[in-house]
Formats: sequence, C-alpha cells, structure tokens
Amino acid sequence: MKKTLALVLALCMVLALCACGGAKQEEKKGLVFTTGGETGTYYGFGNIMAQKVSADTDTDVAAIASGGSKANIEALGAGDAQLAFTQYDVMLYAYNGTNTFEDVGPNNSFSVVAALYPESVHIVTLNPDLKSVADLKGKSVSIGAAGSGVYFNAIDILGAYGLAETDINPTYQSFGDSVEALQDGQIDAAFVVAGAPVSAVTSLAATNQVYLISLDAEHADKLVADIPTYSKATIPASIYGTPEDCATVAINAVIIADDKVADDDVYNFLKTVYGNIDALKEAHAIAGNLSLELAASITAVPYHPGAAKYFAENGITVPTK
Repeated sequence: MKKTLALVLALCMVLALCACGGAKQEEKKGLVFTTGGETGTYYGFGNIMAQKVSADTDTDVAAIASGGSKANIEALGAGDAQLAFTQYDVMLYAYNGTNTFEDVGPNNSFSVVAALYPESVHIVTLNPDLKSVADLKGKSVSIGAAGSGVYFNAIDILGAYGLAETDINPTYQSFGDSVEALQDGQIDAAFVVAGAPVSAVTSLAATNQVYLISLDAEHADKLVADIPTYSKATIPASIYGTPEDCATVAINAVIIADDKVADDDVYNFLKTVYGNIDALKEAHAIAGNLSLELAASITAVPYHPGAAKYFAENGITVPTK
C-alpha cells in the first residue's frame, strides 16, 4: 500500500513538473517578423537576420512572407506579428493616419526599431527604347499592389513627370509576378522598390538583357525637394549587368515593433544585427548598407525603449514616447 501511494505521489509530481514546463514553454513565444514577397529583399534579408538573432540570443524570431509595407503594419495591429518591415513613407502614413491609412486614422501602437538601408526605385524593362519615365505614357506598367508602398512611389515618380495613373495601363503586381509578366511580354515595365540586389530582378537578368530607366537630375531634384522622405541614389551597372548605372531615388527600409514587445527582445535584435554586420554581409550584400547612424536617424516616429537602450550604449540618443 505504501509503495502504491509513493508511486502515485511520484507520478503526480512528474505530471506537475511537466505542466509547469509546458506553461513556461507557452510563455516563451517567438516573435513573428513579417517581411515581404519571397522574391524581395525584405524576405531574403529578414530571414537572415531572424535566424542570426534566434541562434545567438534567447529571443526567437521567425520571418514570414507577406504583402509588404501596408500589410505588415496591419498585421501588427491585428496581433498577427510583432516585428515588421515597412517603407519609411508608409510608416508615416500609418502613424499619422494619411494616404492609404486615412480611413482608419492615426496608429500610435508601434515604434521604430531601426532604419536599415535605402530602398532604390527600380523601373525595370526589357525594352531599350524606354529611356525616360515620360516614355511610359500609354504603356503597360506594373506599379505594385494597390495601396502598397511601391504603388505610392510609382504615383510620386509618374507625377514628377506630369503623368497620372490614368496615363498608363497599370497592373498591380508583386515583384515576382511583375518579372514573369515582363518575361512573357505582358507588360512593358515594372516598378520594383527594394534594396539592390533584388532576387526577382537578378533572376530576370540571368536570362535577359535588363534595362533600368533613370530619373534625370532635374526631376529627381524636384522630387526630393517636394517629398523629403526620398533621397537620390544610384544602382551600379554591375548589380544587374545593365548597360550603364541607373540614377534614381531611394527611401529607407525601416523595422518597427509592436509597443508590447519586450524591451530585451528588441535590444537583442539590434545588438545581434549591428554586432555582426560583416557576417550578415557574407549572407546578403544589402547588409553592407547598415550603419548605426542611419539606424538612429528617424525623428518623425518614436523608437522602442529596447532600441533606445541599445543606441544609448553606443552614445546615441533617439526619441521615445
């Protein structure tokens, strides 16, 4: 009888310990990092960062594919993700409740982790006769998913040349779908906004002579003056084997976090990424653009406290809520 009672008590203790362990495991949920399409830089580099952070710290990060900037911010709001890539301008739209977020109003439930790198505007074509944005009038052009960051960039650039959405035959496609449509001759050009090299464009260039349409200095200068979130940029010919360098504009890629994310998790993310730039660069060339100065350069939206802690350790003060 005593042996039976002892066995029962031992079994109860084991079950109790298992239950506690299970509870702890449930409490340690990984962070979902929503990125972009599978052929874009967000997804490729996002996975590399997530894997490095997960391997080197007790913060688990899982990068997932998504519809891009707007969809990512909506995923944060719905609680489906905790970290997100977004273009700087789309982040401002959401924070201030303008443009594509006008119907839902300002969203102040997220904060900045870091500004990572410039995303260059690629206007990709297989037609060497298309040499200027003005040449896109009457042509079939992919301008990104409706309401996406790419869409607004395309509208801005077309507008700088006096063109409206109605002056082209627009399609609303992802990077991968745009490349397939170019390959099949279904469209004449496609806007792709991402850090170079973009795998979708690289794949296209592997079997085709790719051309990138440049912005002339006059129009680029006016665009940057009118919309300060843009900066002038160059895509070297060596990136995709184009006949010449492409003069364009860029907008910064930003990582944001839901305000409920633990400070230690955001701190671990930044410390791992910016402490291992050389290793990350071996996995993806875009990491060569990372710098603490750029990371801490945003002033229009507050930073997450975990990010502020990391920057403070490096002698940099960033705005917080």
